[in-house]
Amino acid sequence: MRKRKPFFIVFEGVEGCGKSYQSKKLRNNLKKKRINLLLTREPGGTRSAESIRRLILKDYFNKGKKDKFDKYTDTLLYLAARNEHIQNKIKPALKKGKVVICDRFIDSTLAYQVYGKKVNKQFIDHIHKFILYGIKPNITFILKVSPKMSKQRLKKRRTKNRYDNFNQSFYTKAQKSFVKIAKNKRNYFVLNSSLNNKNLEQKIFKIVCNKLKIK
Repeated sequence: MRKRKPFFIVFEGVEGCGKSYQSKKLRNNLKKKRINLLLTREPGGTRSAESIRRLILKDYFNKGKKDKFDKYTDTLLYLAARNEHIQNKIKPALKKGKVVICDRFIDSTLAYQVYGKKVNKQFIDHIHKFILYGIKPNITFILKVSPKMSKQRLKKRRTKNRYDNFNQSFYTKAQKSFVKIAKNKRNYFVLNSSLNNKNLEQKIFKIVCNKLKIK
């Protein structure tokens, strides 16, 4: 494998948009080109961050409001998981010159916590100053999906977490937030993933190959 500059790719979108599927397809396609890479996810990616993920997802199923985490507690848990993920997985991989593909990153925090739950953005920005170490995605793919297709995909899931059970209005609002975040930014690509077919897979691969200068 040839030594390359580090490159960070993120997939964002609401549940059922196909981001996990497309991130795996991209990994497989890049492997065929002998690219040294890492596929990971948020929240999670390391043993400690996955433990925090289970805690966050379990909290959704607590019935009483008094038993649930406050929105700032919830947000701090996501940020704690991100800190572990960056320190122990993303940063070391980028230092080694790997291509890192991540299923969700900071835009999910903005879409869900800031726009969705009305958590103060400055609060999150302040913590990010200490835990991101200047790490930014080179490419972010925002996958847009129709409500009908999103529902169909979520129904097929064997195991569901908290975000698979929200009402459609939440997903619609979150998707609009992702599109808003991407507006007028050169390294963002907003793609329709309702069909989630071979064409989308090839389109994503072509964009990445152009950026990485892979023939």
